[in-house]
Amino acid sequence: MEQKRAITIAKGDGIGPEIMDATLKILEHAGARIEPEFIEIGEKVYLSGNSSGLTEEAWESLRRTKVFFKGPITTPQGGGYKSLNVTIRKTLGLFANVRPNISYAPFVETKHPDMNLVIIRENEEDLYAGIEHQQTPEVVQCLKLITRPGSEKIVRYAFDYARQNNRKKVTCFTKDNIMKLTDGLFHKVFKEVAEEYPDIETEHWTIDIGMAKIADSPQDFDVIVMPNLYGDIASDVAAQITGSVGLAGSANIGDQCAMFEAIHGSAPDIAGKGIANPSGLIHGAIMMLVHIGQPEIASRVHNAWLKTLEDGVHTGDIAKGKRSVGTMEFAEAVMERLGQLPVHYEPVEYKEVAKAEPFTLAPMVKDREKSDVVRELDGVDVFLFNNEDTPDEIGHKLEKLSGDLFSLAVITNRGVKVYPNGFPETFTTDHWRCRFQIREGQEANNADIVQLLHHIEEAGLNFIKIENLYRFNDERGYSLGQGQ
Repeated sequence: MEQKRAITIAKGDGIGPEIMDATLKILEHAGARIEPEFIEIGEKVYLSGNSSGLTEEAWESLRRTKVFFKGPITTPQGGGYKSLNVTIRKTLGLFANVRPNISYAPFVETKHPDMNLVIIRENEEDLYAGIEHQQTPEVVQCLKLITRPGSEKIVRYAFDYARQNNRKKVTCFTKDNIMKLTDGLFHKVFKEVAEEYPDIETEHWTIDIGMAKIADSPQDFDVIVMPNLYGDIASDVAAQITGSVGLAGSANIGDQCAMFEAIHGSAPDIAGKGIANPSGLIHGAIMMLVHIGQPEIASRVHNAWLKTLEDGVHTGDIAKGKRSVGTMEFAEAVMERLGQLPVHYEPVEYKEVAKAEPFTLAPMVKDREKSDVVRELDGVDVFLFNNEDTPDEIGHKLEKLSGDLFSLAVITNRGVKVYPNGFPETFTTDHWRCRFQIREGQEANNADIVQLLHHIEEAGLNFIKIENLYRFNDERGYSLGQGQ
């Protein structure tokens, strides 16, 4: 008999314990070779004073088993509690979020019966880095971090996923017409990696029209890869238009660890009533079984679930006027059909998936010597807090102190040029970006920037942060102001 695989399990909050118990019962009857280790996470742990929502014992189990099967949790409102999901994904390096979105017409009502797409979302970077600051009484900021290695990891994963699962096309969503450096880098890496997969069709859409196309014609997509925030929103939209968010499972994959879950929340309003749909967690379990090398059990469970839908056994969220069953009744119906194949739906047959090697940078990055990238200081953006002076008054003060090395190129407010020659119609707040460029023929360094800041302080102006401006191989590594 094959040895059982240890996995870490958290039942979660709200409906979590109900749907987890139902799902584990199905896995047991299907012959899944797993050895559960149960941990406590979520609301109780938060409220006990642990701001991460995880105990040291939980972390120890996760790092040892390297597979986490998780129920939905509740994050208490207020109190500065950090998202447990984001913490786990980033701490364990779970860089790829994989969300299949499939329509199950005619047994689940949907306007898109031919939908079968997979969204692969970058899981660690973007605005979800969670780096935020309040800089003035009126202005807060969130840093959007996109890296070349992080982009390459997720893009290469998307192409490998497509190839392993006989998918024909990979689409990239970004907003690089506006965020030319951050989203521009993601799109650039996508195009570079795509050249290594000539057998797979590629395309790119800006996120706004791409989302509209998912909502209108999802059947046109196959695999979609995108940065973190867009992927979070797009995957929920895609799940909803299949017929129910409650049907979708999710995998979070890293080089060493993985986490599997339903995509929906803890639904405390129906907790304890025994009516929750366990299907999303069942699909998370199916993905987990494939990941741990038990594809035959995954196929057995998935086909039984499909046969259950065909036979008209539905929980209340998708019954649409028909008789509905409770959580455990649904699980028992799936167990009764283990070993049966669906008739309307095409039966599922999962294959053993070759384990990918831990990610390493592709030759396009790895073989590039550091000396090949020349970084030159081009100037500095100095951000000021000022709620008293007009743009012209601020500009005239800065012009006087910029000295021989720097010239004041522009002042922007919320990204829009307000000096020189700003428009009185432009709305402004108390947060000003003042761009100093190194004068032509001059050279400057960080010590010179420090001296400039000293002059600004002496002038009674309150600087709150700076950003050095660089050129990389003589290409500008910073955006222009709107109107500059």
